[in-house]
Amino acid sequence: MAELNGVPVTPEQLQVLALVNYGHFTSMRVDEQRIRGLSHHLDRLVRDCRILFAVEPDRGRVRELVAQAIAGRGGSFVVRVTVFDPALDLARPGIRAEPQVLVTARPAGAMPPAPMRVQTAGYVRDLPEVKHVGLFGALRHRRNAQLAGFDDALFLDPEYHVSEGATWNIGFYDGEQVIWPDAGVLPGVTMRLLRQVHHRTSLAPVNVSDLPRMRAAFATNTSIGVRAITAINDVEFPAEHPILDDLRTEYGEIPGESL
Repeated sequence: MAELNGVPVTPEQLQVLALVNYGHFTSMRVDEQRIRGLSHHLDRLVRDCRILFAVEPDRGRVRELVAQAIAGRGGSFVVRVTVFDPALDLARPGIRAEPQVLVTARPAGAMPPAPMRVQTAGYVRDLPEVKHVGLFGALRHRRNAQLAGFDDALFLDPEYHVSEGATWNIGFYDGEQVIWPDAGVLPGVTMRLLRQVHHRTSLAPVNVSDLPRMRAAFATNTSIGVRAITAINDVEFPAEHPILDDLRTEYGEIPGESL
């Protein structure tokens, strides 16, 4: 399923998204027609559109387009809303933008997903606070990590502070509280929801030298919920820990919003 402004998208319209690669998106897990953090996802679309295109989308219209695209579809799946302007080209990206709304869907994986092992990489995304479509750097490091036998990549800034994963946020448990890295990251919706419901939490810098003292590590995003991380390079963490159970329970108890 792929609809642009409520009608099936054409290959010519998608060509601009593929070749110019300028836009932003949000991905939302839908469970029986309800979405956890829907309001946060809409806030993200409005904020990022303002940053990239200097205009704001109509929140109500976006909701209508998503509702239309997934109407009658049961179970669990992931819907992605991508905002881009089919009229932009490489020579004239500065023209007055008229961003359009593309809605696509894909199957959702089981939750919780299997634990993963990650490899660090020195990398800071362009505009890390924006969920933009420029994924080349992140995917390059994910590919390199997988070629080295890991599942994914974890990014470090120039001072070797942990920031975020290729498409997820990371959290740690030090035996007393959950620590979210204070760094240039995309503020993920799942992370934001967990920070609201789990009160033993803090925001602090996490250097690679701090990893051995952490009791548990985990990744979060809308598709995976809370996923255990069992290794960062050669530092190992448990696949099961009470804090992971607590976070999953708290996340599961957050009611989904209907469109």
